[in-house]
Amino acid sequence: MIRALIFDFDGLVIDTETPLIDALASIHERAGLAYARSSAIGLIGHSGIEFDPWSAFGPGADRAALEKEHRLLYREMCLRQPVLPGVRAYLEGAGPRGIKLAIASNSSHRHVDGHLERLGLIGFFDLIRCRDDVKRTKPEPDLYLSVLDHFGFSPAEAVAFEDSAPGAIAARSAGIWTVAVPNPSTRRHDFSAAHIVVPSLADRPLAELLDRFSTGAGGDTAFP
Repeated sequence: MIRALIFDFDGLVIDTETPLIDALASIHERAGLAYARSSAIGLIGHSGIEFDPWSAFGPGADRAALEKEHRLLYREMCLRQPVLPGVRAYLEGAGPRGIKLAIASNSSHRHVDGHLERLGLIGFFDLIRCRDDVKRTKPEPDLYLSVLDHFGFSPAEAVAFEDSAPGAIAARSAGIWTVAVPNPSTRRHDFSAAHIVVPSLADRPLAELLDRFSTGAGGDTAFP
């Protein structure tokens, strides 16, 4: 029996990942510099990775000013992002079934909680776990193990929804049923760690996923 649904946030509830890369590309374009999006895609789903997004500007660049410009543009783009398809239906469908809802995110509480408040979604969640709450973030399983420990559930009683390879690895390492839902920035990730891959939560009713995992028939292939 599935007793909890655990959602990643960035790129899964709303797409804050494509704007991260779009903002970098826009600043390069304004300066007349070429920018390879693929160089930043490896950041998605990770935290604490060493990466210089401003190398094309040369050693004399004012990186502090560039970072400030990027933060402002990124925030502006994120505030225009809607809830991704199917997410709200899953959240609304869990309550009547007595299923707990949680967030497990590599981002900060300030980021996650703020967006959930803005979108009117925070009241759906029984628990929000962020990088502030654990020592190790994804791809380590700590965030997911923290959620399971809080609820007192076994891994087989939960389903995780992830949009990135590191997130899928984290959930699978915790022993949780794992659904990968790629977004435009992660569709080329290796999702072999996930039990199933779906193009969008809107494409698969919650009841269908619950039936599949409740019977232990998650499988290791994408839905047809």
